[in-house]
Amino acid sequence: MDDTEFPNRDPLLSVENLTVTFYIGRRTKIHAVSGVCFNIRTGETLGLVGESGCGKSTVARSIVRLQKPTAGRIIFDGFDLSGCTKAQLRTLRPDLQMIFQDAVSSLNPGRRILHTIAEPLRAAGKENNSGRLEQARKMMRTVGMDPDRMAHRYPFELSGGQCQRVSVARALILKPRLIVCDEPVSSLDVSVQAQILNLLEDMKQRFDLTLLFISHDLAVVKNISDRVAVMYLGKLCEIADAESLYRSPHHPYTNALLSAIPEPDPNQPLNNANLAHSEMPSPATPPPGCRFHTRCPEANQICTETEPHLSEVNPKHQVACHFPI
Repeated sequence: MDDTEFPNRDPLLSVENLTVTFYIGRRTKIHAVSGVCFNIRTGETLGLVGESGCGKSTVARSIVRLQKPTAGRIIFDGFDLSGCTKAQLRTLRPDLQMIFQDAVSSLNPGRRILHTIAEPLRAAGKENNSGRLEQARKMMRTVGMDPDRMAHRYPFELSGGQCQRVSVARALILKPRLIVCDEPVSSLDVSVQAQILNLLEDMKQRFDLTLLFISHDLAVVKNISDRVAVMYLGKLCEIADAESLYRSPHHPYTNALLSAIPEPDPNQPLNNANLAHSEMPSPATPPPGCRFHTRCPEANQICTETEPHLSEVNPKHQVACHFPI
């Protein structure tokens, strides 16, 4: 996506130097997220990718304030979420919703589907009971579910894809401006993944949504994102528009992720990016300098001593690497 597509639109969400640390016991400090910065413009879909354990979900939970940041700022439509009171957050939450990775466990097992979808309206103090249920029935139709057959079922009576449709309906019922999608299709079959991705794209156009789409699968992210940010061990290592990043990755880690995407062509030559080590270091003891240098085939002395920062290598293409590809 080029910024000229939205010439009069400021970023709806700005994440500035977001840092999140956890403690295990009294001494073990986990550096889950370290100084992450990015913007999302109104109407845009930003894909956030990386291996499991790199901090993607922690970023997502921090944005919607399910996790309190250790440092940094999260600016949503001019409001600093990191410094909001509970009362201020309550007024902002209808505009900021989240779809979770495990749709089944994110639903109340003892509550019928119709009431699950209507619950955000009750929590926000909107409509009376009959009005809330009618809105929920309409939203079920919007996401492709028949309320006459499905409204009074419980989550255990639904498939994984149907539960995710319920999660999408629940997130949309308050007509939010931004939805954070935390790996919403990773636990689904490939055919169901395509259905949910098409549903999200359709809902984005219908409701003028802005999306943060988190995944560890670059092939999935490519189909839905305007821009893509690549995360490694708590830090962003590359960010660019989707076409540019997939065509010409500049960070060795991004190149390794792209080379792992299987090509449905037996005659296509393999593009293996050899890594020095297959396992990501522990976030409790991140390496000095560039955090990727322990696995990077191009690492040099400067990589072990000096941390690279995001810098522009091409217009609107930033990479944090001393020796970009």
